[in-house]
Amino acid sequence: MAVFTTVTPDQASAWLLRYALGRLVALEGIQSGIENTNYFLTTDAAGRDARTTGGCYVLTLFEKLTAAELPFYLGLMAHLADRGVPTPRPMPDVDGRWLGELNGKPAAIVARLSGRSVAVPSEQHCHALGRMLGTMHAAGVDYPRTMPNPRGPRWWSATAPRLAGFLPPDHWRMLEDEIAFQASHRFDRLPRGPIHADLFRDNVLFEDDTTEVGGIIDFYFACTDVLLFDVAVAVNDWCRADYDDPSAGIDARAAAALLHGYAAVRPFGDTERLAWPAMLRAGALRFWVSRLFDFHLPRPGELVHAHDPAHFRDLLAWHVASPGRSALPDA
Repeated sequence: MAVFTTVTPDQASAWLLRYALGRLVALEGIQSGIENTNYFLTTDAAGRDARTTGGCYVLTLFEKLTAAELPFYLGLMAHLADRGVPTPRPMPDVDGRWLGELNGKPAAIVARLSGRSVAVPSEQHCHALGRMLGTMHAAGVDYPRTMPNPRGPRWWSATAPRLAGFLPPDHWRMLEDEIAFQASHRFDRLPRGPIHADLFRDNVLFEDDTTEVGGIIDFYFACTDVLLFDVAVAVNDWCRADYDDPSAGIDARAAAALLHGYAAVRPFGDTERLAWPAMLRAGALRFWVSRLFDFHLPRPGELVHAHDPAHFRDLLAWHVASPGRSALPDA
């Protein structure tokens, strides 16, 4: 279980006195995730958010993010929820504050949304996700706070040398070559705004037996960056030709469904179409480097599930060998 800081039921009950959310009924550690401590928190009071499963919340203790950084993330979730995007709305305490401190860590409670993730999405799921991502980008355009991407190109370049000793020579050359390739491409003319930056299948909830998006969760890698990067991250995870074999690459029909769903809300521009092949590679590189980092240089915790770095290495290799296999739709 990805729990770095233990919270007991007695501690959670005492902390809930700061909120008008009822008394604690159950506290359950969440197994997924490698960045924060998360618990499902159930109370005896009905939720105030229409999309919340009544009395059900998520308690998060932030292990890396600081109290100074967190207003960007919590504010973005509230901003999007106010505009109809199904995001976990932060719950204010009795003083109107979203953020507090529990067991020495910054902590917050957010609404727990209904629905469940889909391991093997259909083309219809991909289309719905693309449309919701376009809606989210459009809704975020007037969000006033900014946050540089903490795992963008500067981070790749700074982190790669720390990994050199763990990689066989051919993988190290591949990593060096891709970082150099990305450095040769400039994306500063592309549309920018708040992005999720981690929109994997397990971060999207669908209403039961439907293709309606019921929730987008885990915004704690969100940042201000190129909107197209968010799209590339989504395509790289949602549109696999074979979910057990990343070397099989991207399924063109699933990718087309996602991209057309997105473009129905926010059409792509010419500069984005030119940048798309390199951006797909950037999305794969970011997660290859981060998984290498988490696998080889983990921090102490009770139990942490580190994902296999080879997953995105193989996908990146496919993108390098298969440029142009996925294209953005015309306006």
